[in-house]
Amino acid sequence: MNPELEPFLATWTEKWKRLPAGATPADRRALFEVIADEMRLPTPDGVQTNAEHWIPSAAGKVRVRVYRHIGDQPQACLIYMHGGAWMQGSPETHGDITARIAAANQQTVISVDYALAPEHPFPAAVTQCQDVVRWVSSNAGLLGIDSSRIAVGGDSAGANLAASTALFFRDSDITLTAQLLVYPAVDFEMGRPAYVENANAPLLNVAGMPAVNAMYCPNPADLRNPLAAPMLADRHDNLPPAYIAVAQNDPLRDDGLDYAAKLRDSGVAVELDTGEGLIHGYLRAMAYCQASRNSLAAMSAWLDGINRAGI
Repeated sequence: MNPELEPFLATWTEKWKRLPAGATPADRRALFEVIADEMRLPTPDGVQTNAEHWIPSAAGKVRVRVYRHIGDQPQACLIYMHGGAWMQGSPETHGDITARIAAANQQTVISVDYALAPEHPFPAAVTQCQDVVRWVSSNAGLLGIDSSRIAVGGDSAGANLAASTALFFRDSDITLTAQLLVYPAVDFEMGRPAYVENANAPLLNVAGMPAVNAMYCPNPADLRNPLAAPMLADRHDNLPPAYIAVAQNDPLRDDGLDYAAKLRDSGVAVELDTGEGLIHGYLRAMAYCQASRNSLAAMSAWLDGINRAGI
């Protein structure tokens, strides 16, 4: 493991000790918001973060927060789905990521506050993300974005939602330009080698994953639904180019590697970051770890290339 992650993990672990025994998902959400606020980095210069919209959806209204680089010209847009095991997190807990992508690329990032499990299991979050894409595409003028340059992305559970969204809009009248998938969960198969090698890795508890998965998909049949498990789609051709970032010391490492191979075999352009020495959730350690910062810079540069190619 990259030694620069050690002070981050010490701080992170100490803060989570405040979680009481027998904590509920609601308890975890509340503490996560507090910890994220305590560890939040300064917002980069030139990025506006205050705009919010409530978007109608078949799964209930969904809030989005807009991270926009200051500028009057229509900008490329990334619709971002935060991580948090489908049960915690928000645009605010992941603002360090979205604000920095907006700053690096002088673009707009729209972060989705999708409905969380277990109160709102699959397919609520999936439906809301789909409806956000439709709304963003239809309201490009209001948002100051270029409707021909809309990408999707996310980390961990959010990357799962982003991959699902890319599958859903394939061959539709809305063309997504890219998918940015950071340490993605792509199905519920736990037999890959990384689950054994990294069973005790930090930030992601393998032993607790079946319970988390059951909260998101309480109906076991949904664990095989491609919109919950994008790896299981019948086909993966004609999808937008993908940037897939994994971490060496992450139970989900092989999920991302296998999905990258699946996309490449189907003719999809894939850029792969293998995350040597890194752990699940490493973007949260940007204040401590140069490799985390480098990874965000690399994925932002890749996305900027896609954005510029669409002008």
